[in-house]
Amino acid sequence: MSIEISESVLNYGLTFLAVSSGIMLAVVLGFLAKLLCDCSKLAQNASKTTEIVNSELKPTLTELNTVLKSFNKIVQNTGEGVGNVKLGLENILSKTKLLSGNLMSGFLKGFLAVYSFFGKKK
Repeated sequence: MSIEISESVLNYGLTFLAVSSGIMLAVVLGFLAKLLCDCSKLAQNASKTTEIVNSELKPTLTELNTVLKSFNKIVQNTGEGVGNVKLGLENILSKTKLLSGNLMSGFLKGFLAVYSFFGKKK
């Protein structure tokens, strides 16, 4: 190979390398531009979402607090009602127990009186 041919090949190779690296640089810059554009849109959407959350969070928490207070009142009223029913049933059972004890005692005395009456006649 002569010096002229190798110099020519070298020139073509360097030209090809410069053009291909230029094309590669253009492709990379294109992807970077698209990435920056997408990141900008993402930041805008995140900002809008944050604004919406900040504006809606306080009323939502206030409403939730009101609902929980109402639910708590219902539970307390139910607990008081159950306590009243329990107390009433205890009173009824204690009076029934007292009445049944008196009835049983009276029945036993009556049975013993009848038994002793018929038992003496023999």
